[in-house]
Amino acid sequence: MARAERPSVARLRARPRADVLIIGGGINGIATAWDLALQGVDVALVERNDFVSGASAASSHMVHGGIRYLENGEFRLVHEAVVERNALLKTAPHLVRPLPTTIPIFSTFSGIIAAPFRRLINHGAAAPRERGALLIKIGLAIYDTFSRAGGTVPRHRFRNRWEARSAFPQLNRSVRYTATYFDASMRDPERLALDVLTDAQAAGARSANYVSAVAAGPDGIRLRDERDGGEFDFQARLVINATGPWTDLTNAALGTPSQFMGGTKGSHIVVKHPELLQATHGNEIFFEHSDGRIVLIYPLNGRVIIGTTDIEADPREPAVCTEQEIAYFFDLVKHVFPNITLRRDDIVFSFSGIRPLPAHGDLAPGFVSRDYRIEAGVVAGMPLLSLVGGKWTTFRASAEHLASDALSVLRHRRRRSTQGIAIGGGRGFPMTPGARSRWVAAHRGGHDVEFAERLLDRYGTRATQLLKAIPAGEPELAHTPGYTPTELAWLAENEQAATLADMVLRRTSIAFRGGLTRAALREIAAAIAPVLGWTDRDCARETGATVEVLAVRHLVTVEG
Repeated sequence: MARAERPSVARLRARPRADVLIIGGGINGIATAWDLALQGVDVALVERNDFVSGASAASSHMVHGGIRYLENGEFRLVHEAVVERNALLKTAPHLVRPLPTTIPIFSTFSGIIAAPFRRLINHGAAAPRERGALLIKIGLAIYDTFSRAGGTVPRHRFRNRWEARSAFPQLNRSVRYTATYFDASMRDPERLALDVLTDAQAAGARSANYVSAVAAGPDGIRLRDERDGGEFDFQARLVINATGPWTDLTNAALGTPSQFMGGTKGSHIVVKHPELLQATHGNEIFFEHSDGRIVLIYPLNGRVIIGTTDIEADPREPAVCTEQEIAYFFDLVKHVFPNITLRRDDIVFSFSGIRPLPAHGDLAPGFVSRDYRIEAGVVAGMPLLSLVGGKWTTFRASAEHLASDALSVLRHRRRRSTQGIAIGGGRGFPMTPGARSRWVAAHRGGHDVEFAERLLDRYGTRATQLLKAIPAGEPELAHTPGYTPTELAWLAENEQAATLADMVLRRTSIAFRGGLTRAALREIAAAIAPVLGWTDRDCARETGATVEVLAVRHLVTVEG
């Protein structure tokens, strides 16, 4: 029996036209759809895989100004990024929290941080491999100045050798100082993007995952449903290419070749290691490794993220963390915590992605601009805007610029800015213990307090919808503690999940935390099968496919 067409695709087929068609369902495409929908523009978005499954899923989980970009002289980008970071602490407080970030410093005067000086001295050649306390102090003073714009994060603090050892007992004894400043952490990037997507849909945007743009012609953009192979034409007054590192490949498929992109691969591993977790004392440890690469050790959700690399990559090939990168990560931990040893079986998850960097010729990856620009063109007689670059922290600002260019093409007036608008579960999120207690009391219904607080932490105030949907007292899944069948079914139905991998990798953080078993995958599949119309055979197929995805793409061996 033929499977029914997905509702999201049916909505596109029923009215195969829009003012704007956005190709690319990462955070930048999603945020642009949100902005345009708020202006009253008829906008549709398609993504060839799942939403937020490409570059946007490979984030270091940081919301940051990018202090190291000062080294490249990117003052505009750093200023914009810290303003956006400060804003996200207010508009998405359910998912974005202040993060103390500590830099171990091994010398006083060596190294250099300010790009203008570097360029005067060596015209952009590789920077010295060690940045000393004095120049880090200068950089942090500049960063503090930017950070005070609309923000409340504390200024940086320096510790001497003895204070540093007291604060971080496991730290390398060669460390002479530490400098601590504040950025922010993003607990679940995928959930934040899904909140933005939900807001875009509420404003009128249409969206469909697993739909690719395969060609362009006189009847519009040819779209293919990657789930069933069906194709149809879609017409638009304007096309936006927001496919990140795949921008050139998308333009080539549409018959408008470009050479905008030159992305690099960044990998991370996630380890379950109580000693390393304790050694960080809740700080991101952000430092320069022996090869000059800026790297991080970052506690999150009871695990520790270690990253990242910066390797030239081909977007036509899957990005996967290699054994060489794992060895590099183990070595960098030893650089700052020499008495802590990691083993291969400490790794519970890994993830890799290709940064959407501009083409950069022979320029070393670390010096490539992280800023963004918009390139105008034409595809099959329709105006085309291609977004080149962009980073997670500045998604709202880059989307506003892209949407403004689109409005100019459409001759449509901007009604409002997205600046300051609360996102998803951040609306009305209780920020004090008293407010939190009152929220839980008002919304928990028949659920116990602990359960309501867990959902509040997970979804922000969107938890209200789940608390109404989940029967009071519903047992948790036997092999997936912390989740109930109705919660997972609600996510699958309301957030356009199409595969089991979508559920464990992006609708939840189940895979990230590690410990997945085949029994857990089978019970998750059974929970969402009714809303997705899956048979027992479908569940078995999805379980096998997810085991393979986890093994090949995330170095996870599923037991059982």
